[in-house]
Formats: sequence, structure tokens, C-alpha cells
Amino acid sequence: MLKNTVLLLLFLFSLTVVVGQKTKSTPYDLSTLNDGPFVFIEQNNLVEKKIVNGKVIIKNRTLNSFKTTFSPEPSTYKNVKKIAAISDIHGQYDLAVTLLKNNNIIDEDLNWKFGKGHFVIAGDIFDRGDKVHETFLLVYKLEQQAKKQGGRVHFLLGNHEYMVLHNDLRYIHRKYKETTKLLRIGYDKLYGKNTVLGRWLRSKATIIKINKDYFVHGGVSKDFIEKTGFSSETIHNINSKMRTSLERTKKEMKSTDFYTTYYRSKGLIWYRGYFNDNLETKEIKDVLHSLDSKHIIVGHCSNEEVVQLFNHKIFGVDSSLKNGEYGELLLIKNKKYQRRTLQGKRKKFSKEVKR
Repeated sequence: MLKNTVLLLLFLFSLTVVVGQKTKSTPYDLSTLNDGPFVFIEQNNLVEKKIVNGKVIIKNRTLNSFKTTFSPEPSTYKNVKKIAAISDIHGQYDLAVTLLKNNNIIDEDLNWKFGKGHFVIAGDIFDRGDKVHETFLLVYKLEQQAKKQGGRVHFLLGNHEYMVLHNDLRYIHRKYKETTKLLRIGYDKLYGKNTVLGRWLRSKATIIKINKDYFVHGGVSKDFIEKTGFSSETIHNINSKMRTSLERTKKEMKSTDFYTTYYRSKGLIWYRGYFNDNLETKEIKDVLHSLDSKHIIVGHCSNEEVVQLFNHKIFGVDSSLKNGEYGELLLIKNKKYQRRTLQGKRKKFSKEVKR
């Protein structure tokens, strides 16, 4: 009996490996490949390139067809009445749309519905999924619509944005390998500084403060505060340094302690300490005190729902949207912090996340 069981398990394992290898090597169906538009900025005009059913379509546009300059927005905001936050969409456009519709951030036509509210995406639209560009285009549109209504959309750069813009393409979906072949251009160049969305991305912040709350992809560590002198007064300078770093090579950044401080495990985009380092509540209180803050809202560490830690001082909004099955958002309204489900229902927070 035991022998038969072992043989069955070995067979199933070998079958899984074969199927997995076959799936991994299967090329993307070019006959149904749609992507873009990608808008490239040239001296006298704009060039729009898109893929429709596997065919490349190129159009010339006038320079005033698209906005081509983007100024960094403020790093701090006050007196905001309602805020919604998610993170780590990772190309799962359809699921993100469902979440936003059901929670009244957008309407059925994908237009802004959140009025004067602020909507924060705490990093990581890039990589993993196959609808990264669609997500960027939606966020870009919502940003303009929100401003007209007195609201704001804040897309913060996460570690995967910094990875792709530095040409680290380990996690791109296979669709984008086909896209780059058809367009004959590197994936990072699709979002280079001579593209509309590339310039837009380079204007984004890494960390912002709304009311008394910080929003950032990874988190703010005690080590980062000590090394940089980070505070609510220096947040603009920190964002400026992170933006500038997009134009620096890794070799250049590693020639000093900049890369270790800003990019590695204690930096804003990679820090996982709230979840993994067995920190004491006092340590969190010290960090919040030094930042003149009440809460920090982060992504980066995946959970099955929106979570709270350290007696509701830290909120994690990476609810595993990247898996394409379920996701949640954090709603802050009337100074109440609510966990909102994919269906738009309010649910209580779990007592505490355990790692």
C-alpha cells in the first residue's frame, strides 16, 4: 500500500513538472495580443505605437496631443476628509476595476466617483500580470479627473517600479516579451524618459503624508530615519532624491552608501520589518513620534486581506490583488479606518497578523 502511494505521488509530481514546464514555455498568442498605446516624444512630433491583434500600428501626433511635462506634486496634504488606499496591483487590471467600482471610487464607465477624496496606490503596478499598461492608462486618466473635482490620485513608486525603470525585468509577464519583439524596443524604453508615461512615472513620489498618516510601499524603518534624518520636514527632499536616482546607474549608487540606505532592506521601497522583524510596539511608537505621525500605511507584504498591526498603528494594504482572485482596500473616513472587501462591504480587521 505504501509503495503504491509513493509511486502515485511520484507520478503526480512528475506530471506537475511537465505541465508547469509546458505552460512556462508556451508563447503568448500573438493573434490576440493587444497593447498600448505607447507615446514617444520626438523633437517635432509625438509617435504613437500600439498593437492590435498582433499587428503594430504607428501614428504621428502633434506635440500638443498629449501632455509631455509633469511637475512633482506636493509630498504633504492636510484636511483631507476621505482616503482610499490599495497597493500591489501587479497588472491585475480587471480585479482592480471591480474593487474600485464596488467601493465607489469609480463608476461603471471607469470615471472618477470619489469626489474630493484622495485615492492612494502604494506602489507596484508593474510586473507579474498582463494588464500593466491598461492599469497605468486608467490611473493616468483618473488622476486628471480627480483634480477637476478637487480630489487626488497618488500613485507611489514601489520596488517594482524602480526595478523596471532600472531595466531589471525579471518579473515581467511573457506578454511584454512579445510586445517588445513586435515594437523592436526594450521594455524599460517603453517607459523611458522620452515617453509620455515614462515622464509621468518619473514625476511620482515614493512617500507622501496625508493628514497625520504616511503612505509608502515598504515602510519607514528606524534605521532609515537615523541615516537620512527623515522627518515630515524633509519628505520633499527624500522624494527628490528617489526621483533623481532613477537616472543613476546601480554602479554609481553603489559607489557610496546611497544604495544601501535608500534601496536595500531598510529603505522605503523594500522594508518588511513591520511584518517580519518581531518589533515591539514601543519601537513603532518611537518611529511614529519622530515622524509626527499617527499611522503608516504600506504595501509590499502580501496578506489575504487589508490588515492592521501594533494596535492599529500600521495598516497593510497589499491584499494579494496580484493573484488575480481577490483584493480589498482601506477606507479612511471621518477618522475611522475601515477594511473594505471586493464586494464593497465593511469588515472588521483581524486581531493581528502573525508571521
